[in-house]
Amino acid sequence: MKEDIAVKVQKQLFELQDLKYRDFHAKLMPTIDKEKVIGVRTPVLRSYAKQFGKTEEAKEFMKVLPHKYYEENNLHGMLLEQIKDYDELIIELEKFLPHIDNWATCDLLSLRIVKKNLEDFLEKINKYIKSDQPYTIRFGISMLMKHYLDDNFKIEYANKVAGVQSEEYYVNMMRAWYFATALAKQYDSIIPFIEEKKLDVWTHNKAIQKSIESYRITPEQKEYLRTLKIKR
Repeated sequence: MKEDIAVKVQKQLFELQDLKYRDFHAKLMPTIDKEKVIGVRTPVLRSYAKQFGKTEEAKEFMKVLPHKYYEENNLHGMLLEQIKDYDELIIELEKFLPHIDNWATCDLLSLRIVKKNLEDFLEKINKYIKSDQPYTIRFGISMLMKHYLDDNFKIEYANKVAGVQSEEYYVNMMRAWYFATALAKQYDSIIPFIEEKKLDVWTHNKAIQKSIESYRITPEQKEYLRTLKIKR
């Protein structure tokens, strides 16, 4: 039964295929075999997910892990976003996280419902960033960036991200992105992380680069950040 649903969904996704988009998008995801990318544009996939999510088959599809195609994983993520019960969402999310194998699927997960459960979700994030799975770590850091850098910000969250030690490019890129965003939103609290060189050299310099590219950082701040780059 589950296998039948997977085959049916794959057939429908291939009907939405855009080969030029597939060829372009696959180049952005070096960790994914091009043959596992169907080539469905995100707005088209979201439209499909909106309708598919209303069916009982959607629940069966989410039980079919691991998925074969990149778009199936993205569809799974979009179906997670439709879950309205927080406890159910966490159960389904934690079944899915170990199967994420690329940055795009990871960053697609927005999960707005967690905004109403930020205190509890923070405990989950603490677990995720200690995972041995790179995209689970990346997801945890992305959630700290999306939901805990405004009124809910605490310096201990930045310390957690600074404390992550990884050789994984996509983990450290997210760490850099976090600190660049944090500089834009909490400059006075975050600049000591750069001044005191609390990050590894690559993440330190990448965070500065991303900050300098940001329209949310003032010209004066950018000029100062340039002086803090670490020369190798």
